[in-house]
Amino acid sequence: MHRTATDETPGFRLGDGTPRFSVRSAAATGVTLVVVHDDGSTTGYPLEREPGTDRWAAATPGVRAGDRYHLLADGPEGPRHDFDPTRALLDPAARGIVPVDPVGGDEAAPRWTSVVVDEAFDWGDVRKPDVPLDRVVVYEANVRTLTAANPAVPEHLRGTYAGVAHPSTIAHLRRIGVTTLELLPVHAFDTEAWLRAAGRENAWGYNTLGFCAPHAAYASAEARAAGASAVLREFKGMVRLLHEAGIQVVLDVVYNHTAEEGLGGPTTSLRGLDGADRYRWTADGTSYYDTTGCGNTLDTSVEATADLVLDSLRYWAREVQVDGFRFDLMAALARDERHAFDPGHPLLERIRRHPDLQDVLVVAEPWDVGPDGWRTGAFGVGTSEWNDGFRNTVRQFWLTDIAEERRNGTPHAGIGRLADALTGSRSTFGQDRGPLASINFVTAHDGFTLLDLVSYDRKHNDANGEDGRDGSDDNRSFNHGIEGDTADRGVRASRGRSMRNLVGTLLLSAGVPMLTAGDERSRTQHGNNNAYVVSGDLTPVDWSDDEDAEAMTEVVAALTRLRAAHPALRPTRFGAEGRETPGATRMSWYGPDGQPMTPEGWDQPIHRVVQYFAESTPEHEPFDRVLVVVHGSGRTRDLTLPVRQDVLGYRLAWSSEKHRDHERLRPGGQVFTAYGPGIHVFEVA
Repeated sequence: MHRTATDETPGFRLGDGTPRFSVRSAAATGVTLVVVHDDGSTTGYPLEREPGTDRWAAATPGVRAGDRYHLLADGPEGPRHDFDPTRALLDPAARGIVPVDPVGGDEAAPRWTSVVVDEAFDWGDVRKPDVPLDRVVVYEANVRTLTAANPAVPEHLRGTYAGVAHPSTIAHLRRIGVTTLELLPVHAFDTEAWLRAAGRENAWGYNTLGFCAPHAAYASAEARAAGASAVLREFKGMVRLLHEAGIQVVLDVVYNHTAEEGLGGPTTSLRGLDGADRYRWTADGTSYYDTTGCGNTLDTSVEATADLVLDSLRYWAREVQVDGFRFDLMAALARDERHAFDPGHPLLERIRRHPDLQDVLVVAEPWDVGPDGWRTGAFGVGTSEWNDGFRNTVRQFWLTDIAEERRNGTPHAGIGRLADALTGSRSTFGQDRGPLASINFVTAHDGFTLLDLVSYDRKHNDANGEDGRDGSDDNRSFNHGIEGDTADRGVRASRGRSMRNLVGTLLLSAGVPMLTAGDERSRTQHGNNNAYVVSGDLTPVDWSDDEDAEAMTEVVAALTRLRAAHPALRPTRFGAEGRETPGATRMSWYGPDGQPMTPEGWDQPIHRVVQYFAESTPEHEPFDRVLVVVHGSGRTRDLTLPVRQDVLGYRLAWSSEKHRDHERLRPGGQVFTAYGPGIHVFEVA
């Protein structure tokens, strides 16, 4: 039985009876669906508008999976409208989008078309992995660059969905303790017109054509040749194989703008269907109100636009079985009809409360580029956020402060800010939201890789063709004395120590850690900190046999094992003074002398040492205790381990210094020598 036009989700639904199609447009005066059948014949289906609504729908007998189709829309003229009844438009809810072969070099011809897909797929008894949020370790990766250079993946599968799901890829993710694979945009996307004119491509995908279709170019050549249905099956197959291995799949989703760019850009879908209603406009209605920096911003205060976002999320979560979403520039989605940020925005509330989305991870990139757009900490309970404050604090502490100490003898700041980051950034997210509101990261797809962060003082973006104007200048990086690659053993050793300090802090801190693909393999982009237009041999993960890469991989694996073993390192709540809080970590702080931390010890740059004694408050796991020692100076220093009546001794479990003694039990009061900037974890007996 088919749903009525009033409650059906837009797009094609084949079902067992007569196929139906629907689309939404408030301003159109006429909409026609044009279907191109396998034999090249076409059928036009005039859509009827349901009285009193913006919904256009019709039965479409004869339509089958594999048919290509487009929309023609007519409507009023005016500065906010772009109707053209002869222009082919993509279905905003298309489940398949494929490129159109150019005919006669016509630059104005459509470059993409929608495709009706067969959505049948055998999930068997595979279910979404149940990974508690405190145990999540996120790995951010691009489908293409993750496996493009991996010789263990068959050549025809490298850089594809199938390559992501290859046994060698999964084995590596499991080895380094990844629970959750976050994929850079996989919604069908296009390269911006100005980049295409310059002979470059958008390599990251933040330029969406359609919110319900997987990007066809990431499928294997065999799947692409078989059509959009095969592309979707390959994507679902990837999800199933990752789930079988216990690995979650999170999608980086771009609902804040579309590939239609600014006024005068390519009109491919929403602009030609309902541009006056779907995009944000300035008060005089003559130009877009853009808070994304990409030419346009979707207006989620409009119900139809919010519905489009929600329908897309539900589709990926239920029918494709993905486990969560990271929302690009999510502040743009939370602006009201006056373009002001609203933490209680109706769309945010619908995402949090919809029954189909209760089992998904919701992660905000908590900013956009509009007025009052930096909103870290403002998204409320039920949403985790990228914590740029964590990133900046950790980089500052281990890199630029150490560089300043080398130059001037004293670093910039004490250890107080790092302690807040280490324990879940309570100052940012507050008591009610707890530490798991923080997605901790040191690197991400935009910015330096981990190796480049310790190898370059400045960006080197020549390959981007923008004369160095693009990319951040606030990198908080440190080249350790030589800019770029070097054979100098001393510099390389210092860089390795800094990398271990950075990733050690990331994986030992309360909150949800996010690794960037290839950092564990010492991946470099040769100083490029904005490689969104760079593909080829500059950005792929390097899988070659390399001693440094193997050593760093084992560091990450050891740290994730340590994190998994110690609930004291991954609290689910913040504790409250005078009250026992299940899931929280009780914190005791000691200075370098093993005595309780003094006020001066937090703030004075000369100190830079803290010993953090962490005790879990059991809720679901046994009682646990660890001691984390942080020494943030290049000077050698003797530290006295704390004396406690409830402690027999301390056994070193992990250190960012190489060749430490990890066997013997050290009693409280014993001196532990730190030979340079480092982080050390002791298990407590």
